[in-house]
Amino acid sequence: MPSSFPLLMFSHFVTMKYWLVFGVFASYISSVNGYSLIREYSGQSFFDRWDFYNDYDNLTAGNVMWANESYAASQKLAYIDSRGNAIIKVDNTTNVPLGQNRSTVRITSQDTYDIGSVWIIDLSHIPFGCSVWPAFWTFGPNWPEDGEIDIIEAINMMTFNQMSIHTTPGCTDNGSEYQLGISGPTTDCSQPPGCTVAETSPNSYAGDFAAAGGGVWATQFDVSGIFIWFWSRPNIPASINQANSSSVDVTQWGTPHASYFSNTCNITQFYTPQNLVLDITLCGVWAGVGSNYASTCANAGPTGQCYEDCVVGPGSPRYDDAYFNISYVRAYTSALPSATATGTTTTPPTRVTATRQSGKSTRNYDNNGWSAVVMFLIAAPIAVIGSWPLMFKKLHYRGMPV
Repeated sequence: MPSSFPLLMFSHFVTMKYWLVFGVFASYISSVNGYSLIREYSGQSFFDRWDFYNDYDNLTAGNVMWANESYAASQKLAYIDSRGNAIIKVDNTTNVPLGQNRSTVRITSQDTYDIGSVWIIDLSHIPFGCSVWPAFWTFGPNWPEDGEIDIIEAINMMTFNQMSIHTTPGCTDNGSEYQLGISGPTTDCSQPPGCTVAETSPNSYAGDFAAAGGGVWATQFDVSGIFIWFWSRPNIPASINQANSSSVDVTQWGTPHASYFSNTCNITQFYTPQNLVLDITLCGVWAGVGSNYASTCANAGPTGQCYEDCVVGPGSPRYDDAYFNISYVRAYTSALPSATATGTTTTPPTRVTATRQSGKSTRNYDNNGWSAVVMFLIAAPIAVIGSWPLMFKKLHYRGMPV
């Protein structure tokens, strides 16, 4: 027998394993491919269904004051530009004295979205620069007990986006084979870093993202798991690129860039309906930590300190790139057996703080055994075939307060 036979057999084994995992996932999502548009935030009415935070950053200890709506509008921190895109930015015109913080914006959707939703955001620019910490994320009403999904998040001069989920104890992620990103070493999603996935596709953050014309993120919030896709502008699927995309088919999107399967993190247990959030903070417990800051911004100023070198003093040119330029945010809902109300109007959400509540608020779904079947279909082939090691890359993690 040729000496290459073991290698050939191993190659066939890996190929068969990949396609089996792919087939199981694809066969499931093909049954829930119908997502219909329920809400679009765009154009002159973009800000109509969002609440402005109007307080200091008591979540991540950033050196900012999140403006109220009237101040943000008057100072051009939140407005609609001549192309009809929403701009959310850091104040780059004020000379901030020592001891004060810089104005910026955080907005939270008045609508909440249940399991069985898809969210799509199209941007041409994401905030970046030394001290800058932007995020597009979601949270449940009793944060952090009701879960958090970080779709877009990075700091300082990072060159890639980092996705993550945060939960209470019991949810784990051991690194999915069915994703394009690289999972971080933390597998317990209740730990401060959360369960992170580093984007490996080019042009997902900073100047390269803008130079490529921006891009699109899509997130599927589903009983089978949480799945996130990213496409740079030239690679956006045709169905999403349509001017008025009233429905989407996730089976056309290929392999997710981050996958969090429900066989190790029961989505119905750890997540309740989610609000969407867009914000920009500065420094804080991730971007401002010494080693994280110094890794890309050591030469940003004379002190080597995030606040002193960046926030204090003139805003330009330091924060000229610290803005979101958003074409739209769209929310879709499916007819999944367990999906209930999505895109419903709520009263303005109670302001959340970094203090944990006692106990956990959970929401039960009558899914007629659907979740168990899905978890079996996903877990069984993987258990039979065995696990395949992933490459792990040490990242600069977000220090979520506890």
